[in-house]
Amino acid sequence: MTLFQWFIFFLITQIIHGIGTWKLYKSAGFKEINAFIPIYNTIILMKIINRPWWWVFLIFIPIINLLIIPVIWVETCRSFGKNSLTDTLFVLISLGLFIYTINYSSKIEYVINRDLNPKTALGEWVSSIIFAIILATIVHTYFIQPYIIPTGSLEKTLLVGDFLFVSKFHYGARVPQTAVSFPMVHDTIVGTGIRSYLNKPQIPYLRLPGFEKIKRNEIVTFSWPADTVRKFFVREKGVKKPIDKKSNYVKRCVAIPSDTLEIINGIIHINSKRSKMPYRAKPIYSFSAFNSSGVSTSKLAQLGIDIQRKFKVSEITQNKYNLIQPYIQGIIDNSPNNFVVITSSKGIPYDIRSKGRILLTEITDYKIDLLLTEEEAEIVTDSKLIDSLKRNFKTYKSYNTSFFPNDIKYNWNEDNFGPIIMPKKGVTVKLTSTNLPIYKKLIRDYEKNTLTLENSIIKINNQTTDEYTFKQDYFWMMGDNRYRSEDSRVWGFVPEDHIVGKPVFIWMSIDGINDGFKNWKIRWNRVFTTVNLDGEPKSYRWYFLFCVLFALGISEFNKRKKANKL
Repeated sequence: MTLFQWFIFFLITQIIHGIGTWKLYKSAGFKEINAFIPIYNTIILMKIINRPWWWVFLIFIPIINLLIIPVIWVETCRSFGKNSLTDTLFVLISLGLFIYTINYSSKIEYVINRDLNPKTALGEWVSSIIFAIILATIVHTYFIQPYIIPTGSLEKTLLVGDFLFVSKFHYGARVPQTAVSFPMVHDTIVGTGIRSYLNKPQIPYLRLPGFEKIKRNEIVTFSWPADTVRKFFVREKGVKKPIDKKSNYVKRCVAIPSDTLEIINGIIHINSKRSKMPYRAKPIYSFSAFNSSGVSTSKLAQLGIDIQRKFKVSEITQNKYNLIQPYIQGIIDNSPNNFVVITSSKGIPYDIRSKGRILLTEITDYKIDLLLTEEEAEIVTDSKLIDSLKRNFKTYKSYNTSFFPNDIKYNWNEDNFGPIIMPKKGVTVKLTSTNLPIYKKLIRDYEKNTLTLENSIIKINNQTTDEYTFKQDYFWMMGDNRYRSEDSRVWGFVPEDHIVGKPVFIWMSIDGINDGFKNWKIRWNRVFTTVNLDGEPKSYRWYFLFCVLFALGISEFNKRKKANKL
């Protein structure tokens, strides 16, 4: 819905409200016309139901209004003597229209100075739960949202199992565009698989003022611009969803509006200069390690190198396989006499091997491929475990559709990409049949225009043109684990209206989050560490614990002080 359509909808609701409540306003001592005056009628209604004036703001906050409006319906009924459970159910089931029956009844009795306290323990409990949900929804929607790192695209910077708090007020909170949605959940109701929202109506894009802009090389959370996924790691057809219900991704913003980005031999260049990464950034590159006597993966693992290892399992049986299966990442050969598996750098735990009497023989190769940071590459080189280490990157270019702009005219790959200019709001670009693939999704899908190309003639909204002015800013997002990251190199620009917020700190970090509860290990050195600051990460968990204990102590002290006065 457009802003004008929403305005018309708002006026219609005000007329409906006035028709259904004008006698109630009169009975409460106010003029009937007040029931029809937009916004002012709500202020007066708060006086009638004896509720604070600031409830008015809650009515106009998307998602929050879905919670507070039913409460106001119930409060209105009770202000005119309708206190029974049946009355409450009727007004909720009828979506407030039950109030019409009160308004047009022959006898209307306004209850002055009504007792606002719930009359039963159940009522008090329900009231507390509702307002706790309202408060939590406000915080979740407009201030702080939790997020968990599900994939390794930002390893070694952010790890799988890092639980983040994402600030929405740094860049300005994005007002929910989905008008009808279940509170505090994303696209599905937890544990049910049921969609948590209605596709329509949609609220026009609006972002509240923030106190900073996205900086180059900051880690950012955003709604994935491509067709969203139902579940991470499951490849299936994408599902079209409203922007605010698309899957949330977290990547590093390597280029901001007006930047010229180019990847040369795997290295990012911005405006023709090598991009300077923050100290905490740990970009990972591809290397090949060589050793004439075989590369020892076990010794590399002891150095802390994340590497896949190969083992031959002697005399494999079904029981042995069942024991080691959770630790297997791949099977090279499954013949009974030559059963070869791939594991992580951790291998297969000793207690599992001992329990199943499993004999393993590690296989070493003369050449292995490694994904390393530049620091790790130096460690491996200095370790004398290898003869040589060579960085790999694709120098060749092939015409394909695997990388943005997904057009065969472009021969870019993950290591050699661009140059490409980041679109900026208000900037006009010349359009040609050659560069149109770069901008067509932007023009058509993100900025809601019709676009056609026939015989080299470009038409936007049925008007022939050779230029286009961008309506919003666009960003380029990439993972630090460059060879295990699906990012802007695949699906292109991230529009401003897809930006969710800025990760500020890790409140919990669990190693083995995907390996079952019994295998979970807390990474205490990462708990309550900041995300985007430079320098060595520092945990503030003890400071946080002290603040919590101090707050609890103050609360207990105040309770005892009040009890002593009584």
